[in-house]
Amino acid sequence: MTRLTHLDEAGAARMVDVGGKNETAREAVAEGRIAMSAEAAQAIAQGAVAKGDVLAVARVAGIMAAKRTSELIPLCHPLPLSKVTIDLTVEAEGVSATATVATTGRTGVEMEALTAVSTALLTIYDMAKALDKRMTIGGVRLLAKRGGKSGDFVA
Repeated sequence: MTRLTHLDEAGAARMVDVGGKNETAREAVAEGRIAMSAEAAQAIAQGAVAKGDVLAVARVAGIMAAKRTSELIPLCHPLPLSKVTIDLTVEAEGVSATATVATTGRTGVEMEALTAVSTALLTIYDMAKALDKRMTIGGVRLLAKRGGKSGDFVA
């Protein structure tokens, strides 16, 4: 059975000591989607939402969230990110989000990518909730990661 690295021998939560690890290039990609009415999706696509440019604000929110992940997730290390991109695609009844995050460091950026996607989608909800209160966020998952001791992963 694999030991959970965020627990010490007594089972107490701890921040993993990464001091002995080598710095390597690391990248993670995460995705998610917000489902909504066709009318709300069309308003977002046309830039016709009263609060402003939903996609631009969501993109910036996702980038900001990736940079602050260690402040939101208690046992995450603060990381010097070298890249954060948020790709948003308006669909007939929703918006898909993909975040790519990179660093050169001693630990991975999976949590930063997942946090970026989640925050971008929550921002879309916030900005468009007047149009559709039934929106649902789902499918948030890690698509791929590269680098580090555990190697590469592709979903």
